[in-house]
Amino acid sequence: MPAYICRTCGVQYPDTTRPPVICHICDDERQYVPQSGQQWTTMEELAAEGRENRIRNADPGVESIHTAPRFGIGQRACLVRTDGGNFLWDCISYLDDVTIAAINEMGGIQGLGVSHPHFYASIVEWSQAFNNAPIYIPEADRQHFVRPDPAVAWWSGTLEPWPGLTLVQVGGHFDGSAVLHWADGADGRGALFTGDSISVAQDTQWVTFMRSYPNYIPLPPPAIRGIVAAVQPYEFDRLYGGWWDSVVRSGAKEAVRLSAERYIRWTGLEPGT
Repeated sequence: MPAYICRTCGVQYPDTTRPPVICHICDDERQYVPQSGQQWTTMEELAAEGRENRIRNADPGVESIHTAPRFGIGQRACLVRTDGGNFLWDCISYLDDVTIAAINEMGGIQGLGVSHPHFYASIVEWSQAFNNAPIYIPEADRQHFVRPDPAVAWWSGTLEPWPGLTLVQVGGHFDGSAVLHWADGADGRGALFTGDSISVAQDTQWVTFMRSYPNYIPLPPPAIRGIVAAVQPYEFDRLYGGWWDSVVRSGAKEAVRLSAERYIRWTGLEPGT
């Protein structure tokens, strides 16, 4: 039986004889079902359409992986190569033997984590391809994880998959929205890998925060302050967003603070703003 993949968000569902009636991830105010209706595909169909994954070195220790032609939301995954092992941050839907071989040449994958449900993609299939590597998913988003698997390890608050890597639950976009802190990233100055709770703006000196990007739903000031407070204990000079060019190259921690202040000021929802 095929494991159907939503063509809109790219999330893969359990094996079934028929596709689900609707995608649970897209049937939510943060996402959308297209006007043309719910559409599904499979890994085999994506291969037949000529999809392939491209791996590009983003920085020392960071490989960026994306699918071409673009599929679903079009995000990238980041393979973070640390002394303790390789960690896949966020995920993409397509996976083939070429990709598996290339990553195995770099040492495989020892752990996987996701910033939020829109980027779950085919994470269970990725785990299975790399010796059932553990998948770290925040407990607060359990109801959104549509393909249960024994490899999933639920967590809350913070979690260290191994020394030097820390998963941090920041909330905001989803209750369980998370970031990954790599202490040795950016030549030892620290790096933060984010998703949609902290999203790099077109002007990459800034970041922004939204409940929904496609539907333009903002977050309230208390949620923004909660996100900033969650990352405050960690030092990071660089911030990697969900797409190739979405990187704050330096001064990232200050950029998050200033961006939060700017966002809250323009909401006009707090005294003195």
